[in-house]
Amino acid sequence: MDNRLWEILVDSFPKLLKYGIEVTIPLTAVSFLLALLISVIVAMIQYANVRVLRQICRFYIWIIRGTPLLVQLYLVFYGLPSVGILLDAYPAAVLVFGFNEGAYMAETMRGALESVSTGQVEAGYCVGMNYLQIMVHVVLPQAFRTAFPALSNSLISMLKGTSMAATITVMEMFRQAQVINGRVYESLGLYSEVALIYLAFCTILTGLQHLGEKKLASYGGTIK
Repeated sequence: MDNRLWEILVDSFPKLLKYGIEVTIPLTAVSFLLALLISVIVAMIQYANVRVLRQICRFYIWIIRGTPLLVQLYLVFYGLPSVGILLDAYPAAVLVFGFNEGAYMAETMRGALESVSTGQVEAGYCVGMNYLQIMVHVVLPQAFRTAFPALSNSLISMLKGTSMAATITVMEMFRQAQVINGRVYESLGLYSEVALIYLAFCTILTGLQHLGEKKLASYGGTIK
């Protein structure tokens, strides 16, 4: 490695890491929370089997899972202004990432809800609980425990996927690498550096996932 490249990498690393911590991670966290909220609502609607609402949820999942994330980003950020809906790049990215991942996570949550024994639901009614109380106190806690590994994988996938926000001008870590590369023309070194930072972030999340699974397993049984 020549001195020039080494100096560029040393100089760029703290800048890239700064954008990773201050933009990429918060973007991931906010988008994931939105996706989790959407997934729980959609899964509960399907679990309740309200026909019209269930069909609306299935339509949403069909549309989102059947179209590329990049196309969704472009439709929201570049397409909606043509009908008078203007969104800044960051909230547009949050909405698209949230609704996109929410469709996949909804299927995870639906399967987790359906894995809970119907006998426990019936027992809840027998002790005087209403439907919402049964969902909150009986079904959802068990469903989240079952879905934890898959939801954790969705979080890791979303962290990597946030790099696509660069295509709609969000100044996150990958976009910052593109800006730096536009000045120094060291694509291999800079993008390798970005890849290593993403790898470090994902490794930390994977470690936290394993700790979470062990903690949940300690309450009895195994994580499916």
